[in-house]
Amino acid sequence: MLAVTSAVPATLAAGGEGAPPPFTVTRVFTETRLDSWLTLGIVLAAGLYLYGVHRLRLRGDRWPVIRTVSFLGPGLGGIALVTLTGLGAYDTALLSVHMVQHMVLSMIAPIFLALGAPMTLALRTLPARPRKRLLAIVHSKVIRIYSFPLVAFAIFVVNPFALYFTDLYEFTLRHEWAHELVHAHFIATGCVFFWPLLGLDPLPGRWPYPGRALLMLLSVPFHTVLGLTIMQSTTLFGGDWYPSLNLSWSDPWNDQVVAGGILWAGGEFVSVTMLAVLVVQWVKQSEREARRLDRELDRQEARQRAAEASA
Repeated sequence: MLAVTSAVPATLAAGGEGAPPPFTVTRVFTETRLDSWLTLGIVLAAGLYLYGVHRLRLRGDRWPVIRTVSFLGPGLGGIALVTLTGLGAYDTALLSVHMVQHMVLSMIAPIFLALGAPMTLALRTLPARPRKRLLAIVHSKVIRIYSFPLVAFAIFVVNPFALYFTDLYEFTLRHEWAHELVHAHFIATGCVFFWPLLGLDPLPGRWPYPGRALLMLLSVPFHTVLGLTIMQSTTLFGGDWYPSLNLSWSDPWNDQVVAGGILWAGGEFVSVTMLAVLVVQWVKQSEREARRLDRELDRQEARQRAAEASA
């Protein structure tokens, strides 16, 4: 059984004196926090998605299992793993744990949420009026600007520097509502960046595959630069927050080096892997286009032979 232990993180985020016990892998699985708004959001999103799949099956339509697995597993499951388990309980005590959260919430989870194609599922199952409203939102001017690849890329790159290299990060450590808001912002930023690049949903203004591949390639060195900058920084992130916890089992300076390494290595691995996924999508799309052209040529040849025969 998982024990619900929310007192420690709540006390830390509020600026209290409580200090958590040493972090171990076991605590990731033995401590969970279910009083977060993210819990309700995850359960609601999973329920709506499964209901949509059920509606399709009732009317005899098929929905790829891989999409459901992607959305519920690494997608929503990844968010739950780093926010509701022991990782979430230590995210204000260890910068390294927070960086794991950063990677999952801003990169891994949004990628698999996009591969789950929830918008396509909604458009296929919603009644006419809600479907029109959803399309109106997707094609609105605000969404077009915010999801434009260059704008989304700029937000994706600038946000971590604005958070970690200012007093904003310490503020989020001392105020739980701000810390939760950062989690939501990570998820939203990742979705806006990766959805037009790797997602399967029909989105306006989507770039062709060469442009998407170039943008994904440009994102590879970003986490390298950010990770190395954190590792080599002579300033302790979060101000005096981490030293004030007086954790006998953790040195804030060493933990900051580990955090930078996680961001460096993890960012490169995810970026290169997703670049490979994009190339695979590109190849499959080219193959589908080639088959479509072959069918069109076959139809033209058939019409030409029929015309010659009748002549």
